[in-house]
Amino acid sequence: MIEAQDISAAVKRGLITEAQAAELMGIADARRQARDQLTPSEEPFVLFKGFNEIFIVIGLTILFAGWAIMAGAFGAEITQPAGADTVLIAAITLVGLGFTQRYFTVKRRMIAPSISLAIKTALTAAVLGWALADYVGLGIFGTSAFGWGVVSAVMLGHYRLFHVPFDAAIIATALFSAVWSVLAGQGILPGDAPNLLHMSKGGSLALFSILFGLVCFALAMRFDMSDPHRISTRATTGFWLHVVSAPAIMNTVALRLLENGQSGHLLLLVFLLVLAFVAIVIDRRSFLVSGAGYAVWLTHSLFDGSAMVIFFLGLGLVLLGAQWERLRSAIMRGLPSFPGKDRLPPYGSMQ
Repeated sequence: MIEAQDISAAVKRGLITEAQAAELMGIADARRQARDQLTPSEEPFVLFKGFNEIFIVIGLTILFAGWAIMAGAFGAEITQPAGADTVLIAAITLVGLGFTQRYFTVKRRMIAPSISLAIKTALTAAVLGWALADYVGLGIFGTSAFGWGVVSAVMLGHYRLFHVPFDAAIIATALFSAVWSVLAGQGILPGDAPNLLHMSKGGSLALFSILFGLVCFALAMRFDMSDPHRISTRATTGFWLHVVSAPAIMNTVALRLLENGQSGHLLLLVFLLVLAFVAIVIDRRSFLVSGAGYAVWLTHSLFDGSAMVIFFLGLGLVLLGAQWERLRSAIMRGLPSFPGKDRLPPYGSMQ
């Protein structure tokens, strides 16, 4: 850990200026205060810092809607993008959103406006991609795949420029949608919803879904383990990747289990217990809630619901929320040493 005397020595040797040293000390103090204010039972999650951010988001949304209406008057097609006018106006919109993001994200460091602008950037990138694809005459699935690919590329650049953690969820979703469009275009997807993500029935999307979820989970852990105290945007990026990864993993597993009737429902509860164990070890409630919530949606919408599954899921989440810190401390103390254990969040007073 770099201490104050190290920074002073760097100034004396001319490696950094006094202004830079002051900024470094300020960052170090802010990070230390953030760590001191957190308790082991917390999972930091902030969508906005105050109502002023909500006020700005409302204004940005109205402004964006007004610009979209004006763009239509200038010849841009939003619902059926085609032509050079749409491409040009979408490109101009992306530039304008970039300058706006520089103010609210880089200078003001606002959370909710940054997320709102990221969503608007993704929507504009989608229009740009669909317009380009339609302009060159791609089919419906080709247009969809190309459009989502453009969204992925634009948002990857957006993340590198502005480091908005929510970008990770958009990029992951766009990549998944692009691959889905490619598979659909090749005509290899089953026709009905349950078989769409059923591994044993030749669902190519099922294999991709679980692999995609595992890759997102691995990336999320890479971000998490670079910041065990979760006080930086890297940890927040990991949060959003966990939100995406759990449903992607749950897709294939839950559909396979739920088709086995009551025994499948019991097995789904067992799988969710495994998911809960993983979530406790990595200290990510978001991973468990996202996966459990998706399981409830699948159970209710595709298999006419299961009161038992929903009841025990709700009971389990309440009990876990009440005893998370104590349970995690006991589990982590009982687990043998494994690679990366020391880079996970501290557990209670044991570290």
